[in-house]
Amino acid sequence: MTARYDGNLMTAKHNDRQMSDSLPDRWFYGLVAVGVLLNMTGLFLPIMEVDGALYACIAKQMAETGDFVNLYAVGTDWLDKPHFPFWVAALSFRIFGINTFAYKFPALLFFLGSVVYTYRFSRLVYPKVVAQVASLVLLTAFHGVLSNSDVRAEPYLMPLIIGAVYHFWRVFKRTPNSGLHLLAGSLLTGCALMTKGIFVLIPIGAGLVFHWILTGHWRELVKPRWYVAVALSFVFTLPEIYCLYQQFDLHPEKVIFGQTGISGIRFFFWDSQFGRFFNTGPIKGEGDKFFFVHTLLWAFIPWSLPLYAGIGNALANLFRHRKQFFNQPGPEYVSLGSGLATFALFSLSSFQLPHYLNIVFPFFTILAAQFLVSLKSLALRRWTIAQTIIGLLLVAVMAWLLNLVKPEHLQLALAFVLVSAIGTFLLFRQNNLLGLTGRMVGVMLVLAGALNLFLYPTFLRYQAGSAAADYANTQPTTASRPTILYEPGTGVGGGSFWSYEFYAKAPTQYARADSALSAQLRTGSRQVFTSADLADSLGNRGFTVRTLAVFPYYHVSQLTYDFLNPVTRSRTLSAYVLAEVSQQGLVRTPKTDTIRPKADK
Repeated sequence: MTARYDGNLMTAKHNDRQMSDSLPDRWFYGLVAVGVLLNMTGLFLPIMEVDGALYACIAKQMAETGDFVNLYAVGTDWLDKPHFPFWVAALSFRIFGINTFAYKFPALLFFLGSVVYTYRFSRLVYPKVVAQVASLVLLTAFHGVLSNSDVRAEPYLMPLIIGAVYHFWRVFKRTPNSGLHLLAGSLLTGCALMTKGIFVLIPIGAGLVFHWILTGHWRELVKPRWYVAVALSFVFTLPEIYCLYQQFDLHPEKVIFGQTGISGIRFFFWDSQFGRFFNTGPIKGEGDKFFFVHTLLWAFIPWSLPLYAGIGNALANLFRHRKQFFNQPGPEYVSLGSGLATFALFSLSSFQLPHYLNIVFPFFTILAAQFLVSLKSLALRRWTIAQTIIGLLLVAVMAWLLNLVKPEHLQLALAFVLVSAIGTFLLFRQNNLLGLTGRMVGVMLVLAGALNLFLYPTFLRYQAGSAAADYANTQPTTASRPTILYEPGTGVGGGSFWSYEFYAKAPTQYARADSALSAQLRTGSRQVFTSADLADSLGNRGFTVRTLAVFPYYHVSQLTYDFLNPVTRSRTLSAYVLAEVSQQGLVRTPKTDTIRPKADK
């Protein structure tokens, strides 16, 4: 039954009586367990290039040196992202060692924290069933699952943002221990600032302001407690300010972005955020105003249509009560305000990447869940059937994709898809809310399991850096030898060097120019990892290059049909080499190992 709101915030108990019954606890917790499991399937995959491998290298150096103040990448000072995720990853490395699991595990814990906070925030305002569905949607939205395999900053940001909103909502409602909630919300806001920068204040604050305006709580805007919260948030950001001051502002002679006199503090407060938004900073992009409209369609699979319907329904309700526009009935407008304000900000920005939207997934899941729960029985049945068709199409696409890629253990992969899909639809046969959520969780288990257990292991064999590091670590002649990473140029570069740096057990050192390489070769030949083209150019310039092994390379985070198809895959590949390099004439030996992925043998 659809809830009717009377203009005042209803208690959760009152909501429970008026809206759909909650999902049975045994089913809900079972589905949560499946959601956690499918997010864990990427824990042991090699860290994906480009950004994930770069961030892992920065945290690795922090853990190995014990220097938690300075950030270094490619052997030089690095000024782009704030410190908080690197601190967390470095501490994890100290506990679990330098490995894939240690890098991804804390990010997964933070992501699960966002699920808990989403449930708790929803439970403050809505009936239990909305909190349950919102939690399951967040656990299974496609790009959230993907980000727990390809870890960047977003899994850390999600709980910091929704957590801050939860605590500030408790302050707004004057619940017990409001002072502690003010402190907790400010601490989480400070950590969010130290993860992404000043723009995180928009998803945290915009929804609250939106709610106050629409519900007539204008006076909240001038209450001292919120200015105390802002002040405390920046107090908790002081460790970041200190680190930036120590590394950059105290050393104007350092060359950063090709210039001297760069202020790390100014970059943190302005260039890293406003500079990207207006495209005036050192890091530029090309924005498309509709980029996130179509990105959200696939990033929020399989819940994209309920989300769009939920947003549309929420906006329609606003205009339905336009005569009392600034005294709106309804439980909360934080989710709508934070979600749309951040979506608009990113859409207008000149720098756009798909994973940016993940930070507002908790708000989007609440909108989608509220819409689904509010449906009457006939409409819910139709939506369940529609979502089931989408789920079946996704399963069919995954089966087709497996047949196209032909990963190792193809028969096992197809059996996994078939058994999981049949089991899901046998368990959840009813066209009701439990049936809808259960089927979608099962569909995402199929997708995440097939991707992370079968497809990505195939794709990541073409990540030359990690493949070469594994080879170097296991060969008696290369295992204990330091490696020079030859990557001419400036800045942080790219390609497949970072994954080699992270996974190599022996020391690595960059050479960004021939002169730097020559200086490192003065004491004799050295082991070098570089692209095949660069290795050839070295040989042509008088260096001695003896190729030890060749590794096929593809940028696996940008998949194309030609790469997916084994028949055409070879035309998409380039190569990296592990070589013995010295400064005496060109000599090549015929003995060269070509490391071919198993699927191509």
